[in-house]
Amino acid sequence: VGPFSYFDARVAITQQLFDWKSVNATRAASESLKSTEYSYKDARDLVVLAVGYTYLQAIADEARIETSEAQVKTAQALYDQANDQVTAGTSPAIDGLRAKVELQTRQQQLIQARNNFAIQKLTVARVIGLAPGQEFEFTDKSPYQPFEEITVDEAENRAYAARSDYQAAERDVHAAQFSRRAARAGYFPSLSFSADYGAGGAHPSAATQVFDVRGTLSIPLFLGGSVHGEVLEADARLQQNRERLDNLRAQIDSDVRAALLNLQSSAEQVKVARSNIDLAEETLAQSRDRFTAGVTDTVEVVQSQEAVASAHEQYISSLYSFNFAKISLARAIGVAEAGVKEYFKEK
Repeated sequence: VGPFSYFDARVAITQQLFDWKSVNATRAASESLKSTEYSYKDARDLVVLAVGYTYLQAIADEARIETSEAQVKTAQALYDQANDQVTAGTSPAIDGLRAKVELQTRQQQLIQARNNFAIQKLTVARVIGLAPGQEFEFTDKSPYQPFEEITVDEAENRAYAARSDYQAAERDVHAAQFSRRAARAGYFPSLSFSADYGAGGAHPSAATQVFDVRGTLSIPLFLGGSVHGEVLEADARLQQNRERLDNLRAQIDSDVRAALLNLQSSAEQVKVARSNIDLAEETLAQSRDRFTAGVTDTVEVVQSQEAVASAHEQYISSLYSFNFAKISLARAIGVAEAGVKEYFKEK
């Protein structure tokens, strides 16, 4: 017949001494963490590529405005000159009409160029995260700067060593390998240790010391089917990650070669376009002199103006392609952030 009382207060500790499955699972998680870090860096490189693309497109559109304004002034001067000669009776009225059509054509192109530039500014603002309606101006232009040549092998080696998405894929393969080892470790026994120490009794004044120390060896006996399923699943993930790595390696090879080809081709196009501008402007100057002297009509002058406009457009397009090829190469070899600063040092 009670009442009876009893208390027991202890401090306990447990420690896993050996668990091969947990060891490999921890290693797999560590590799997955590194993969995520590389994926974050790869996302930053993609941001650089997107911003560079839109920014270069915007300053190319801005350059088209400048060339269109210059062409409008030239067309206006030709129209004034032709109109004066028509009024003086030294040229037929059709020369004035041709000059008027050419002037209005250039004015339309200027309007379109300004509209394209305004729309591209909206795109840039959206890409870089500016507030809606934020006004801004472009301070950096895109002058032609020769690019130091680099071999395909050198570029690919740099890409395999520095490209973050490739490194992330490698880490995923390592993580899958450790996950497979962790799955196979389900067949192995594990060893743990636990102990506790304290006091117990009917009353604290009469308490006695109590403790418990034990080691536990766990041996899986009936988990063969479950472990086998985990191993098969881990094998599938490993094979998938290896195939993804191989595919990415081939993609890097393609990206590097394509970037180098575009860089070489666009650099040559820039040189040819600059020469065409000089030749076209010289042709236009001679055509205007011939028209002033009454040797020819406005057909030749208008054609010369078209050649000048085409030469400027080819130069702007080739310069944009050249600068974008540099950004693409920086992305292809995995140095997008540092590469933009290196390849576009001057303002």
